[in-house]
Amino acid sequence: MTTMTQTSARFREFKMPDVGEGLTEAEILKWFVQPGDTVTDGQVVCEVETAKAAVELPIPFDGVVHELRFSEGTTVDVGQVIITVDVAPGSDEEAPVPAPVQEPVDEPDASAEEPKGRTPVLVGYGVAESSTKRRPRKGAAAPEAAAVAAAVQAELNGHAAPAPSVLEDPVGRPLAKPPVRKLAKDLGIDLATVVPTGKDGIITREDVHAAAAPAAVAAVAPSAPAPSVSEPVAAAAVEVTSSARETRIPVKGVRKAIAQAMVGSAFTAPHVTEFVTIDVTRTMKLVAELKEDKDMAGVRVNPLLIIAKALLVAIKRNPEVNAAWDEANQEIVQKHYVNLGIAAATPRGLIVPNIKDAHDKTLPQLAAALGELVTTARDGKTSPAAMAGGTVTITNVGVFGVDTGTPILNPGESAILAVGAIKLQPWVHKGKVKPRQVTTLALSFDHRLVDGELGSKVLADVAAILEQPKRLITWA
Repeated sequence: MTTMTQTSARFREFKMPDVGEGLTEAEILKWFVQPGDTVTDGQVVCEVETAKAAVELPIPFDGVVHELRFSEGTTVDVGQVIITVDVAPGSDEEAPVPAPVQEPVDEPDASAEEPKGRTPVLVGYGVAESSTKRRPRKGAAAPEAAAVAAAVQAELNGHAAPAPSVLEDPVGRPLAKPPVRKLAKDLGIDLATVVPTGKDGIITREDVHAAAAPAAVAAVAPSAPAPSVSEPVAAAAVEVTSSARETRIPVKGVRKAIAQAMVGSAFTAPHVTEFVTIDVTRTMKLVAELKEDKDMAGVRVNPLLIIAKALLVAIKRNPEVNAAWDEANQEIVQKHYVNLGIAAATPRGLIVPNIKDAHDKTLPQLAAALGELVTTARDGKTSPAAMAGGTVTITNVGVFGVDTGTPILNPGESAILAVGAIKLQPWVHKGKVKPRQVTTLALSFDHRLVDGELGSKVLADVAAILEQPKRLITWA
């Protein structure tokens, strides 16, 4: 959803939109434009991270960027202006004076805390308390702010601002923009030790990274590369202690939401986990045959595809397992559709996008949907909507060489199937011990919804199909 306002005929504002699921805030990960850049309708101007995913935001009009209201790493409320654009550059209308760029938060300071207002969000989502986070100023914040404002006003008036000391600002600190100071703090770099290369002795991001490179080499393996200049703030936002024996990573965005959801699920839904070890040799042969099938050309075929189809057939045979618990109304909500979640490990943490209406898809359609889901997740482009509304989930821990596990349910779902590593093991087959492809399945379910009999039937059906894949035809 696009959110914008028009401050005048010339300058237009673009507000932080609600990117889905009623979220009330997002963190600005990276700006792709700077003041003075030309933008066109539909051009992506920044990447933001919500509690569910990273999302790119396109600008809905043409013009020249006039002002970025927030720096990278700042958490912004939905509905707040994040960028203004000059849609009629060259006209005589006077440009508004840019507001100081707001910086990301470190820790709340009670003495510097501003009164909390209530910022309206988009229609349909009520209001949320203002949660824009600003770094508390210490000591000489006012002189620094005055110096920045004077420099901005001087530039707007068409002449240079008075040049401060080459290496220090009026309050005795090295010259650097707020985002650069934040970067230096995150990397544990003292700006006083950094050699500036910017105009008038200003320290740049590249200077900070250059100063951080030797420290990184000393703290980790000699072959580890220095952080890239183009990496988003979230990737570098760590604090290294002075002894270099600890690394502290702020928990926010997707990781924070995952942690809260898992704790809520583990202590709300009574989990039961059942296990079964099976011979999947015939399934592996089927996978090899499907890879050569012309009807499956252009899609990725792997054991997960057959496992997903087996689970869908098992749910069709035992529909009561596909349900949700409505705590408010004390009701069991039976789902007549299956949104099949697939757990995916990404740089931002484990996310679970789902294939909508997976029960209606043919095998080629399911394979295509799986491939698209995994690719999108690995690229960090999964939308919040893609992770909403799941009913059951598959997590493939076997890709890490793990035999099995006891997975935690995704909130609102009834069951999750963990798939272990497929290994060649001795197995009794037709009365003789032979090497066979073997794996272990684990099914966790919400015991409020699923009793032991129903959970056992579902797991047994999945196992039976994977041992005899022809049941996909006779049971479907």
